[in-house]
Formats: sequence, structure tokens, C-alpha cells
Amino acid sequence: MKDKIEIQLNKTKILLLLIGAVAFVVFGVLFILNPEKFQSTLFRNPEFIRIAGIASVAFFGLCSIFIAKKLFDNKVGLTIDQNGITDNSNATSIGLIEWADITNIGTVQVQSTKILMLETDKPEKYIERAKNGLAKRAMKANHKMYGSPLSIISNSLKIKYDDLERLITEEFEKRKK
Repeated sequence: MKDKIEIQLNKTKILLLLIGAVAFVVFGVLFILNPEKFQSTLFRNPEFIRIAGIASVAFFGLCSIFIAKKLFDNKVGLTIDQNGITDNSNATSIGLIEWADITNIGTVQVQSTKILMLETDKPEKYIERAKNGLAKRAMKANHKMYGSPLSIISNSLKIKYDDLERLITEEFEKRKK
């Protein structure tokens, strides 16, 4: 292995994610202010539309904040070295994930998004490192649903998912020997 492999954040992808999140916030505000305009045969109840708008503003507003922070983040998105994987690619990133703590690597697909799951026998160690309560809850949810709190998504990185999976799997296999 090279001493260090660094994968930069993809600012173009992050900007597109931000634009999408802001669009959902704008539509959410419109749903809140004028739910009657959005009534259809499928959604007849204006209160349901207003509640959907509130949920959209809350969720995508929060996403917009995290995405905007990442847009102006100048740190490397992902570093792979002899110590492990240092993740700075998303809101639940917790820094260094040591090779010794990784027991397996798997893939989970949620709709069209593939997520690299780094299984560990020390989930609490990493959950406790979460930067804030929301990230901690997200990591606990990942652990409950997918068996690990540690996930890496290539959406914000300058690398395709398949290449990222191959790279990390190869490095993990070298470390297992």
C-alpha cells in the first residue's frame, strides 16, 4: 500500500445536493403557506399537505445546514493509511476508524444509493465519538438496521462507489493477513 491514499470531497456533487435540499425546503414552505394549491386526487386533505411541508422544511432544512458545512470544508474527504480509514465524508463521520476494529466490510443499498458498511466489534466506541446528538442517533439507527454504526457513502467524494469499495476491501484484506 502507498503510505497514504487521500480522496477529496467532490464540491460539485455537494453543491448539487445542497440545491436539491434547498428546493425541498422551498416546496415545503409553499406547502405550509398554501396547502390548498397542492390538493390533488391523491392528497385531498390540506392539513396533511401542511404537515408534509413542515416535515420537509425540518428535515431538508437540517440537511441543508450539514451539506452547506461540508461544501465549505477544506479537509480531505477520506484518508486510508496504515492506521485505518479517516472519514470526513458526511454528517456522521467520526474520524479515524482503526483497521483492528473492522471485522468485515459489506454493502447496503437504499434505493439507488450504495452504502459501504464497516462492521465492527466495538460499535459503542465509535457511537460515543459522534460530534452531536443527531449524529449519535443516526449512528445508533444504522447499527440497529444494518449491524454497524460505521458507514461510508461515496456521494460526496471524488470516487465512484465501486472503486471505493474495491480500494477499501483490498486494504482491509491486506490488514487481515
